[in-house]
Amino acid sequence: MPERAATLRIVVRCFAAAREAVGSELLELQLPADSTVASLQAALVQRAPALARLPLAFAVNRAYVPLATTLRDGDEVALIPPISGGGPAVPFRFELGAAELDPRALELECRTDADGAVVTFTGTTRDHNEGAAVVSLHYEAYAEMAQALAAQLFADAAARFAITRARIAHRLGAVPIGAAAVVVVVAAAHRGPAFDACRYLMDRVKHELPIWKREQLRDAGGERWIGEPPRPSS
Repeated sequence: MPERAATLRIVVRCFAAAREAVGSELLELQLPADSTVASLQAALVQRAPALARLPLAFAVNRAYVPLATTLRDGDEVALIPPISGGGPAVPFRFELGAAELDPRALELECRTDADGAVVTFTGTTRDHNEGAAVVSLHYEAYAEMAQALAAQLFADAAARFAITRARIAHRLGAVPIGAAAVVVVVAAAHRGPAFDACRYLMDRVKHELPIWKREQLRDAGGERWIGEPPRPSS
């Protein structure tokens, strides 16, 4: 059996605003074996921090893929910023990724002049929990299942509340204290539905989506997983 390569050669193509953020149309990168699109995104954000503020979709070998997709040697990955038909016209979007979250960018995606209310919830990591000092947190997710459940959450919210657009973004990997771990943005013509839908979506994210949190504790360098069994909506 041939020996497995320790690294992957990935070709990255950048378009429009992504090209401007990176400063190049074409990159060739070496990544560790078993890298995913999410880890590629994190590596690119380290190289070009402006990418963290840019909503991106990813295509591998000319097909859209989720961030959890495992890359293979020789893959071509395209960074696809908002397209001419995208932006606010896309009513609902859920994303998972390692990059820092930007609530303001998500608000700009949601708001139009027809909306009188934009409500944003930003969940940030705190330095304590259940009597223990916390120094950092780490999140992981079952990405494919989370995407499918998020689509149902949006459908249910749209049926219950008079909202026009919504975004949910959850950060994965290491998240330092004080940073945003999750952002929910809802736009509506009136404040009541926007407030109600924002809380509804966040509560269901908390109770239903397969996203896990591990705390790094200050005392003795301990770690622990935090959470409760999922509570699917009936």
